[in-house]
Amino acid sequence: MSRLVAAPGPVVRVNLTRDLRRAIRRGHPWIFANAVRIPPGADPGAIALVADKGGRPLAVGYVDPEGPLAIRVCATEPGVRLDDDWAAARIAHALALRRGTFDADTTGFRAINGEGDGLPGLVFDVYGDTGVLKLDGPIAERFWDAPGLAAHLAEQLGLSAVYQRHRTRGEPAGRPLVGPTPSAPVPFLEHGARFTADVVVGQKTGFFLDQRDNRARVARLARDRSVLNVFGYTGGFSIAAGRAGARQVTTVDLARPAVEAAEAHWRDNGLDPAAHEGIAADAFDVLEGAARGKRRWDLVILDPPAFAPSREAAAGAIRAYTRMVTAGAQVTEPGGLCVAASCSAHVDAAEFLTLCEEGVSQARRRATVLGIYGQPFDHPAPLACPELRYLKCVFLALD
Repeated sequence: MSRLVAAPGPVVRVNLTRDLRRAIRRGHPWIFANAVRIPPGADPGAIALVADKGGRPLAVGYVDPEGPLAIRVCATEPGVRLDDDWAAARIAHALALRRGTFDADTTGFRAINGEGDGLPGLVFDVYGDTGVLKLDGPIAERFWDAPGLAAHLAEQLGLSAVYQRHRTRGEPAGRPLVGPTPSAPVPFLEHGARFTADVVVGQKTGFFLDQRDNRARVARLARDRSVLNVFGYTGGFSIAAGRAGARQVTTVDLARPAVEAAEAHWRDNGLDPAAHEGIAADAFDVLEGAARGKRRWDLVILDPPAFAPSREAAAGAIRAYTRMVTAGAQVTEPGGLCVAASCSAHVDAAEFLTLCEEGVSQARRRATVLGIYGQPFDHPAPLACPELRYLKCVFLALD
C-alpha cells in the first residue's frame, strides 16, 4: 500500500485549557489555539495526543503550533494510531458511502470531504477519469503524503490522472501526481449534462460540485421560463435550465473566460445558441441596470462566491447579500421564482434567511419560501460542527 500519512515524528502531548470534552466527544473536529497549550518546539503537522484539563487522554489529531486552528482532531479514541492503516480504513469508509449512488450519467463528484469523512484537511474530487487532490494549507500538507494518497485513490477509483491543487497563496497552482498535467479542461457528466472542469486554474477544484442537487431542482422549475443566472461561472445552472426546456437563458459572470466556457458547455449539450446570452460584466451592474431598464426574467438564480471569507467580513457580507437579493427580486417577474445561495460559512442559515427577507422587502416585493437546501450528500459534515454546513440555497416564489 502507498504511504498515506507522512512519516510521523514524536507524538506531541497537548493539554486543553478550556473544557471542550463534550464538543470533542460529540465530534467537533477543531481545537483553536486559545483553548489548548502546545509545548514549545512541536513540529507542524506532528501527531498530537490531546488531553483534557485534568490530564486524561481525549483524542488524537495533528498540530499547527503557530496557527489559529491548533489541532485537527482525527479520532476521539486516544489509542488510535494515525498511520496508513487508519487512513486507508477512513478512505474505504468514505468511498463506501458514495458507492452505487452515482451512475454513468454523473461522473463528477466529491470522493472525500475532509472532516466530514473523518479525514481532516483532505479533499478529493473526481471528474471523469481525473482526480483533484486538495490539502487544506501547509500543515495538512505536512501531515498527509500527497503522492501516496494520489496513487492510492487512483487505484481505488480507476483514475488515469491526479492533479494536486495548492491552497496557499504565492505557490504554483499545483502539480501532477499521477499522469501528466491536464492540457485542457477535463470532461465529465452531471445528470447526463456535458461539462468540463479546468482542474489546473479553475475555481475550487475546477467546478462547483456542491450545487449539483440544487441545479437539478432548478431544472424541474425551468421549462418554458426565461432564466437569469448571475455569478454563473461556467454555466452549471444555465445548462441545467436549458436542458430542461427553458425558453431563454442569460449567464452573467465577471470573468470572460468563464462566460466563454458557459457558452461552450451550452453548445456541447446540443442547445440552441440563439437561446443563450452570455454577459461578461459585474453582476451588480447587470442586475441594477436591468432593474432600471425594467427587464425581468421568470427565474433568477443568485449564486455568488463567498462574500464572507472570514468572521471579520461577515457584516459587510450581509450587506452585500441583502443588496444582491434586492436587485434579484427587482428583476424577477411577478409570480416568478428567485433562487438565492450563499457558500459563506460565517453567515449562517438563520442570518441568510433574515437577509433574504430584508432584501425582498427592500425591493417592495413579498415572497414565499419553496425550499431551503444545503450541500449534497457527497459533501458531508460532522453533526457537531455546523460551521461545515456552509451552503444555503433558498428557493423563493415572488408575488
